[in-house]
Formats: sequence, structure tokens, C-alpha cells
Amino acid sequence: MDYMTIMLRTIFIYFIILFVLRFMGKREIGQLSVLDFVVSIMIAELAVVSIENIDVPMMYSIIPIGILSAIQIILALVSLKNNQLRKLIDGKPSVLINEGKIDEREMRKQRYNFDDLLVQLRQNKISKLSDVEFAILEPSGKLSVIEKQDNDNQQPMMPLPLILDGKVQEDHLKQINQTSLWLRQQMRKLGYRDIKKISYCALKDQDTFFVDLKDER
Repeated sequence: MDYMTIMLRTIFIYFIILFVLRFMGKREIGQLSVLDFVVSIMIAELAVVSIENIDVPMMYSIIPIGILSAIQIILALVSLKNNQLRKLIDGKPSVLINEGKIDEREMRKQRYNFDDLLVQLRQNKISKLSDVEFAILEPSGKLSVIEKQDNDNQQPMMPLPLILDGKVQEDHLKQINQTSLWLRQQMRKLGYRDIKKISYCALKDQDTFFVDLKDER
């Protein structure tokens, strides 16, 4: 009888967790935020407790799983509108190589050593450090690399969003030695007078912007 109970509980919990994880949204395992990771571990632990302790009502596990899922979904929705909360939950990218120069201070801050850097460069099929123009450590731990170009007239730009969800990214502007006033002037020249209507804006090169409007079809 106990074996049958465990089997039924396992099947039921499996479908509960499958539904919850699907409802929480789609992300690859390597792209999970700290919040996603913590919630996933806690849900897994609650599931194990529910399956192993057949004398404990399943609702004692299902209710906490539901609460954790609700917290994760609410914070995810709020972070869509709140840039500071999004950075707190997901973290922000760290520039390790900027215009071909290694930022050792940032590497120490991220507890990232040269062995880590060289390994991830090789994973990006780059054998020489001198070929790298920009290297950005993403919140997921993945290293994004932009190589130097042979044409000196078209040096690559750091792929930093200058506007996200209608909000100017002041910290990114500082990294390219520009100001909010400069960005607004550039947008007006292109015919975009209302920053709040811009979903995404970034520099494609030194003189060209990529701009995407909100709800653009």
C-alpha cells in the first residue's frame, strides 16, 4: 500500500511541478537568475518531502510551492518595469575587456581569474587575447565576446542598451563617455521625441543607432 501511495504522490507532484515551472516562464538552465535558482531548489526540496513523508498531507507541500511560484511571478512582473529591481534580481553585465584592455579590477570584483577568462575565450573559438575588443561577463556567467575588426574605420561598439523600456541607462552612457542630454539630442535628430515610446536603443557603430519602438508591428 505504501508503494502505491508513493507512486501516486510522485506522479501527482511531477505534474504539479511541471505546471508550475511552465507557468513561471521559459529560461534555459544556464540563464536562471538567482531568484529562479533559489525557487527551483526550494520547490524540488518540497517535492521530495511530500513524496517521502506519506503521513504528511500533500497540501503541506503544495501550498508552499504555490506561494513560491506566486512570489517568483510577481517579482518577475515588477522587475519588467523596475530597472533597479531587475538588476538586483538578475544582476548586471560586467565588462572585463574594454577596447582591448583588460579590467583587472572588475575581474577581482567578480572573483574571475585569467584561467576563467582564457577558458571562456577558447569556448568562443578565440585563441588570442589580442583579438578581443570587448568581453562582457553576463549575469548567467557566460562570456560574450566581440572581436576586433580589420577595418580601422569601423571599430565595433560595446553592445550596451542606452534605452530600455523607455528609460535612459545612465550607467551605460557613462561607459561610452556620453550623457543623457547627448542621447536625447541624437534621438530628436532621428525623429524620436518621446523617449518613453522607445523599447530598445543601442549604438550599432559610432554614428548609427538601432532603435525599436514599443509595440511596433
